Amino acid sequence: MSAAPKYMAVQGAAMIVAAALAVIGVLGFIPGVTSGLDQLTWFGQHSGARLFGVFAVSAVLNITHLVVGAAGFFFARSYAGARAYLLVGGLLYLGLWLYGVLVEFGSDAHVIPLNAASNWLHVGLGAVMTLLAVTLAGQHDPTKRRARIRRPATR
Repeated sequence: MSAAPKYMAVQGAAMIVAAALAVIGVLGFIPGVTSGLDQLTWFGQHSGARLFGVFAVSAVLNITHLVVGAAGFFFARSYAGARAYLLVGGLLYLGLWLYGVLVEFGSDAHVIPLNAASNWLHVGLGAVMTLLAVTLAGQHDPTKRRARIRRPATR
């Protein structure tokens, strides 16, 4: 009988997503990587900062990416936690995409800076996280052993 792997694929995927989100959160505060850093606001639609010169960011949005990344490392410790992180996180980012699509740019309802590039990023991230949660969940949790079913001997 082969030994169960230490980490399942869903856990590895959660760690990769968590690392990417943590890096994005840090990069949002680095001059040169984020243009207009002197125009970075805590929140609101009027932040002039752009990650890679493209994605609208604010301090709260950068911190949110850091927190969601840290949560991913925490939840990736277990199979069920990693799957829940990817599923809930994916749905959260899809919700953020819907918010960006449905709320008119420039309206007072925009409490976080979003632009078309940010919307595309959020729909892609949400779709990937959700798909990873669903497709990698087909593996069996190694912590749950299957009971062997003994069949009665036939004569």
